[in-house]
Amino acid sequence: MALPRLRTVVLVSGAALLTRRALKRRIARSPLWPLPALPEPVSGQSKRRATAVRKLLITGRTEVADGVVQLRLEGPGLPPWSPGAHLDLVLPSGLVRQYSLCGDPEDTGAYTVATRLVTDGRGGSREVHEQLQEGLEVEVRGPRNRFPLTEAPGYVFVVGGIGITPVLPMLRALAASGAEWRLLYGGRSRASMPFLEEIEKLGADGGRVTVVAQDEAGHPDVAGALADLAPGTAVYCCGPEPLMSAATAALPEGCTLHLERFSAATGGPADSGEGSEAFEVELRRSGRTVPVAADQSVLAAVRAELPHVAYSCEQGFCGTCQQRVLEGEIDHRDELLTDDERGDSMLICVSRCRGGRLVLDL
Repeated sequence: MALPRLRTVVLVSGAALLTRRALKRRIARSPLWPLPALPEPVSGQSKRRATAVRKLLITGRTEVADGVVQLRLEGPGLPPWSPGAHLDLVLPSGLVRQYSLCGDPEDTGAYTVATRLVTDGRGGSREVHEQLQEGLEVEVRGPRNRFPLTEAPGYVFVVGGIGITPVLPMLRALAASGAEWRLLYGGRSRASMPFLEEIEKLGADGGRVTVVAQDEAGHPDVAGALADLAPGTAVYCCGPEPLMSAATAALPEGCTLHLERFSAATGGPADSGEGSEAFEVELRRSGRTVPVAADQSVLAAVRAELPHVAYSCEQGFCGTCQQRVLEGEIDHRDELLTDDERGDSMLICVSRCRGGRLVLDL
């Protein structure tokens, strides 16, 4: 009798062990088990948005124009990138700032960024210039690309100052491919315009590059640069707001306009202040619900509960705080998301709720 009883105990114990292991695996797949596992979120842990933080070593620091510092950041296993992409730099103070990649996409062991010192800015550029030196490590997220180089029969670039950084890799690629392109490059002075020597060499054949230094010739003629473009021409513009507005106003019919902002447009939806009523936000993955006051952003309310949630510009133009919306009607106040993205996601730094409740995939 002892042998059958022992066999039964062994079988029951083995079944219990297998059940516990299966249960642990199921819970790992869905922390809210027994509810079904939710799909991967748009941001936060999402691999496809490349938001994982990695540490890179600063191996080069060069002043490429008056007040403009270029950094070379090296590390193993770097994700690939394409012209127009940018990195999120997590600065020593905890500030997060976006800087366009201006190096070579084929250089798989390093990223290169450049930033201009803005003395009356929010402090990010000053921290880069004063604290980031060769030999230090810096945390980065990305790269991400919301300013990609699309296929077109021809290209015109309208750039001001540091706005050349996302455009430079595009010019290199187009010059190598033999595509039709032209550049209008403006700045306060030639000494303040980064990468000017390389750009003039790229456009040496055919007079592709027009350089306008304000201290020599005033402001660039954007309308003239965009006059009589062939239908289908892709126009890329990056620089201060007046330059972006001029390019928007002068765009010929049948051409496409691609804008890259380093600051929010004045008078945009984020500045309206209309409809700012209180509501609540459910954080589905975390099992929490937070109130959002009329004078408070969703970002501020969420970070009070989940301090790890990433953000940067707080003005609705960088995309760092994009979150997936599971339920509720969104009051979009950003200047970035596409129509498709607006269907199920929002920038929680500026956008709000039409109604009393939103459910976020957080």
